[in-house]
Amino acid sequence: MRRKVLGVTLAVVATVAATFAGAGAASAAPPPPSPIPNSTPGWLSHATKGGPANGAVSARVYLAPAGGMDALSALATAVSTPGSAQYRKFLSADQYHATFDAPQATVDAVTSWLQGAGLKTAVDPSHRYVDVKGGVGNANKAFGVTISNYTHDGLTVQSPDGAATTPGALAGAVIAVDGLDTTPSLVEPKTQKPAPPDGGFRNSPVCGTTYGSANPGNMATPDGTVLPAFDGKTLPYSPCGYTGPQLRNAYEAGLTGGYDGTGVTVAITDAYASPTVEADANRYATDTGDKPFAAGQFSQNVPNAYTNVNSNKSNHQCGMAGWYGEETLDVEAVHAMAPGANIRYYAGKSCMDPDLLDTFTRINDENVANIVTNSWGGAGDVVKPSLLLAYQTAFLQGAAQGISYVFSSGDDGDEAARLGSAQTDYPASDPYVTAVGGTSTAITDQGLTGETGWQTSKYVLKGGAWTQSDAFLYGGGGGYSSNIAEPQYQKDAGVVSPNGGRAVPDVSMDGDPTTGMLVGQTQTFTGTAAYDTYRIGGTSLASPLFAGITALKIQANGGTGFGLLNPLIYGTHGQGFHDVTGAGIDEGAIRVDFANGLDASGGYVYSVRTFNGATTTQSVATGWDTETGWGSARAGWVQ
Repeated sequence: MRRKVLGVTLAVVATVAATFAGAGAASAAPPPPSPIPNSTPGWLSHATKGGPANGAVSARVYLAPAGGMDALSALATAVSTPGSAQYRKFLSADQYHATFDAPQATVDAVTSWLQGAGLKTAVDPSHRYVDVKGGVGNANKAFGVTISNYTHDGLTVQSPDGAATTPGALAGAVIAVDGLDTTPSLVEPKTQKPAPPDGGFRNSPVCGTTYGSANPGNMATPDGTVLPAFDGKTLPYSPCGYTGPQLRNAYEAGLTGGYDGTGVTVAITDAYASPTVEADANRYATDTGDKPFAAGQFSQNVPNAYTNVNSNKSNHQCGMAGWYGEETLDVEAVHAMAPGANIRYYAGKSCMDPDLLDTFTRINDENVANIVTNSWGGAGDVVKPSLLLAYQTAFLQGAAQGISYVFSSGDDGDEAARLGSAQTDYPASDPYVTAVGGTSTAITDQGLTGETGWQTSKYVLKGGAWTQSDAFLYGGGGGYSSNIAEPQYQKDAGVVSPNGGRAVPDVSMDGDPTTGMLVGQTQTFTGTAAYDTYRIGGTSLASPLFAGITALKIQANGGTGFGLLNPLIYGTHGQGFHDVTGAGIDEGAIRVDFANGLDASGGYVYSVRTFNGATTTQSVATGWDTETGWGSARAGWVQ
């Protein structure tokens, strides 16, 4: 029997092997097959079925933690909740594995079942999963399905006709299976920038060093274009992009104690790894008045090889170069907010869900990070991802060890314009992570002087007047999950979910690309690699900004992490966060961009991007709201 850990009694699936082997009354009928959670493809209802598949199958079968998900969730919640007797009494990685790794009896029973169907197996050393390979017929026999060929959404795939199952004696032992359905499972960066991600681009020089410092009254357009008033008002030009000193002056104003993140490690996950990221970050820091990384302050954990690489993102593969920009933003944003923190980058070998999930395995088992920022995700969560419980196991292991996971909430508002109905994005909608939404933010020499929710409409110059071209262009993700239940910490804080779903986001930071951050990156300009800067936004910016300021909070509290942050945030009703109400900022700003994204040779394009001007199901309100959560972090969050 397993021991008790921190007062949580852990059951063992010790009877699985015996039951599976036929223990008990000889005349008893075997239990019926047990469905594997979330294993029915969500697209089946609109797919066209072809003939039976006859190829090979390569799949991964994820095993439940010892004692089950409820026991792991109870421990992770207890160590993360202020007032609990177990608060911040975290496990080491070794203690976690000794307590929660699937027992050998379960592993033996699962491999016996799979091998009995003719599949080859390989077991993860920590018993997280079993990899299987074999023919379609073997997989059909093992999982109780018929794998056929299908076409859907422009794809031709092979997939089961329904839920995969295990033998009834293994009920609860398997929490997820990936690979039976060969539909690509990709995630995407949550960034917004003014040109295609694979080509180099630059800001035009028509912009302000701070919010509101440049406008048509004090800076003429370079080609003599006359810019009319918008809604009877003269709007400013967009800022050129906020720098580290400006962001700290905005969010950390009034902070005492000299905190800069020293002694804290912030982990970052993305697909692939930029070969120039450290040099770019060091140059950017130096050029903008900050210090470059000290020796050993920045490090990377990368796989031996990358897969699914395609620079043009065709054939449902990953655009490697686009992920270079994501990593650069994440690294420079964390360093801007916490110049003394260590940053450790964990690269996924592709943008596929399982490969990003593998980065969490490395983070949790290394156990050097205090907080993990993730600026990527999938679009919508109407259908639970097949890997839902595998993801949750990773987040819960992190929380049990004192590691906080934060995710960008998405850049498509309530997703209605893109997906046809209001939805939240996953993994941001998971109850075991902190979802970071976006704001439109005015930073001046006096600090942060205005904020509102980020939901943008776009207007273009036509016939001497501003004409709407996009009723909804982009905006911070938020709303209520349609299938992930509202967690108790939200109910206890008085957050009312109209459909009973998880409410998103939890907090917010600057995310609007019109009021975004200036970053420096080596890019390709007409075939030549060169370093340059540009303004960028998206909740991909908001998440690392929040992780950076939270690194200061961890430092101020002795250098030990907090695990899941949400019980602390909701338990205090957002104490230390600034309630975003829309004060102190204009309706929008004027963007002046190079038409070719590079230089003036192609001319200029003019637009107005509103800040909170798009109509969605989201709104800004007093207290928690679906645009900004509890608001943006301030010095009070740190101390």
